[in-house]
Amino acid sequence: MTDAVSPLPTVLVVACALVDADGRVLIAKRPEGKALAGLWEFPGGKVEPGERPEQALIRELKEELGIDVTEACLAPFVFASHAYDSFHLLMPLYLCRRWSGVVTAREHPELAWVKPSGLAAYPMPPADAPLVAWLRDLL
Repeated sequence: MTDAVSPLPTVLVVACALVDADGRVLIAKRPEGKALAGLWEFPGGKVEPGERPEQALIRELKEELGIDVTEACLAPFVFASHAYDSFHLLMPLYLCRRWSGVVTAREHPELAWVKPSGLAAYPMPPADAPLVAWLRDLL
């Protein structure tokens, strides 16, 4: 006899690896008061009902960093699939090398531009951490 397991709700979150002219990737520190506070993550956020992932990412990058990104500049790269205690996270990671405006920390206490080889030194949420190897291998 097998135990019935309640399925976890799936939450769709989009993230972006902004890559600057020097090949560094932007990561953001999660603010106090939020789940996983103090860990470093790729900027992005939840996809709202009726929103396409690219639309959500463009909105989130404007809200979090004050930059404008066009859909044509978002390249789908890889995704993370991770079961947390109360939900399952599905997170596509996009690459972006072009944006307008100056990257500014609007919702995070700290931002860091890091070479892919140095990303492993920053503690990340379980869903973000596996993406580091992909970035290191590509960039």
